[in-house]
This record gives sequence, structure tokens and C-alpha cells, in this order.
Amino acid sequence: MTLDPESAGLDTRQLSGIGAAVRNGRLRNLHGVVVMRSGRLVFEQYFTGRDERLGMPLGEVAFGPDTLHDVRSVTKSVVSLLYGIALEDGHAPPPERPLLEALPDYPDLAGDRGRLEIRVKHALTMTMGTEWNESIPYSDPRNDERRMGAAADRYRFILDRPLVAPAGERWNYNGGATALIATLVARGTGRPLLDYAKERLFGPLGIEQLDWMSDDGKEPSAAAGLRLRPRDLATIGQLVLNGGSWAGRQVVPVAWLKESLQPRVDAEPLVRYGYFWWLGGASVGDVPTPWIAAFGNGGQRLFVLPELELVVAITAGRYNQPDGWRTPTAVLTQFVLPALAAGPRP
Repeated sequence: MTLDPESAGLDTRQLSGIGAAVRNGRLRNLHGVVVMRSGRLVFEQYFTGRDERLGMPLGEVAFGPDTLHDVRSVTKSVVSLLYGIALEDGHAPPPERPLLEALPDYPDLAGDRGRLEIRVKHALTMTMGTEWNESIPYSDPRNDERRMGAAADRYRFILDRPLVAPAGERWNYNGGATALIATLVARGTGRPLLDYAKERLFGPLGIEQLDWMSDDGKEPSAAAGLRLRPRDLATIGQLVLNGGSWAGRQVVPVAWLKESLQPRVDAEPLVRYGYFWWLGGASVGDVPTPWIAAFGNGGQRLFVLPELELVVAITAGRYNQPDGWRTPTAVLTQFVLPALAAGPRP
């Protein structure tokens, strides 16, 4: 269902500034913006720009409502939802379970006492205490996510990284942690991850157009492989805003969402991390408001602002750029939220 911005309490003139900012170069490589309020689509706009498919150039693309787009590490937050569904069904180990106990294929690693302290929750919060480097570009073969994809046994590669801190004490961005959680879901359900996701998450949400790419030709990349329409990305945000329910059906357990959206570790200045979800805040006028978010390389963002009943999905093409965060942050803080502050009350 759609609703015009003014009826939803957003100022149309303020939102129209997004297009002007793309044309004058203020918003660089922005591909799409979708805004939902109170469960309705109230604004969307698409642009033309250069794009990639998990590192493979696609050239100049004219984006629209039905164009699939990489969401990169937003995929991690989707894996969190899938783990919560599998946990409720009794098909995934609980967060407190030792990770090596949940993955018994590597008994030789159990000889390291520090490694025995790593629990499933430490993978969910990226606090495993192991060495992992994703600070260099993903195009660089030294990047540990690239090395994981090239390893003969990706799970051994992840679990066998040198210990650099006690489990739970240090946050370190780690796509391998997401791969571990994804394989726990697949092994526990006895089904390929994508099949399970289509039946238990995407299907109930009516998401039919999608692609989940692989980085090794075998298993879908749990860290960064999803391609979705921006509208469907916003639908996932609305699911979170609804407390896991959609069309009268509880798709994701309420208890899991409450657990996964708890701030558990400081990740970056002013930003905390839950179970594969980012947690922070912004302001509407002078009033601070919290947000829940999924972040992806290149400027992919899903913002959920529960107090405002607002969902904002953003796609962009600033892949591997250190300032890739600027475009989606500007869309939210310089256009969408000011439109809300300026617009009439719904």
C-alpha cells in the first residue's frame, strides 16, 4: 500500500532535494531510496549509475523498482533473522553454547583452552577474539574475507585464526563469523541456506525476486551475497519494525528480535552492535531518536526508526570507498529526517 508523503507527515519539497543533490554531485553514486512510514510506501526514487555484482562490473545501470541491487553486508542482518527462526524451531544451538561444540568437525582445535571459550554469541557479536582483517579493500587477496572464500575449508580457516584477545572482550569486524552462523542454520535445518530462507523468511514476506550469490561457487555468501530490490529491503525493515510479524503471521520470533537488537558491544564511535545489527541514533529537529540498522559496503543501508514508525532503504555504488558511508548518512540526516521535522503530522 502507498501513501503520499504529505499524508504521512513528510515534506515533499524536502524529499525532492534528494534528486537535486544527485544531479549536482552532492550525493555521489546514489542508486535508490525507499521510505516507508506506518507500514506504507511513501517515497521512492531511483537513479542511473555504475554498479557491480559482488565485485563484477555491470556498467551503467538505470535503476528502478524491479532492479536487483547488491546489499552486501546487509546480508549479515538477514542471517541473524534466519538464525532466530531456526533457534525457535530447535534447529540451531543457543547463543551460550561453545562454538566448537556446535561445530564438532574440528576436534584438533579444542586443545586450545582460549578457543574453547568462544561461544555462538561471540560469533553473533563479532567478538570471537581471533585475528581477522577486513580493513583492507575486498579487492585485495590479503583481505580475510577473500582468503576465507579461497580456503579449501572455509570453516576451519575461520575457526583456526590466531587468538588475539579473550572471547567477548574485543569487537572486530568479521564476515567469517557470519559464515559460521549461517552454516549452523543450514546444518541444523538439514537444508541449503537459501532454500530455508525462501520458505521461512522471503516467502512469507512476498519476496520472490532475489539472488544470493556465492563467493566460492558452492555456498551462498552469508557475509555479503544478497541482491534484493530496494522495496524488498524496506519490507525486511518493516518486518523488524513490526516486531517480526507480517500479514498476521509471526515470521521472526519476538523474543529473538529483542535479544538480537540489544546493544552488546561498542563497535564504532556512537554506534553499538547487537547480533549482526548496528544500533545508534539521529535527531529529528532537536529530538534524538534511536535507529536500528543494517550496513553494507558501498553505501547500502537499511534504517529502522521505531519511535517514528519509519523505514529507510538506501542503495548506492561507492564500493570499497572509505567515504562510502557519507551518501546514505546524508540521505537520512539531511533529507529524510528534516522532511519529517518539516512535514505535517499524519
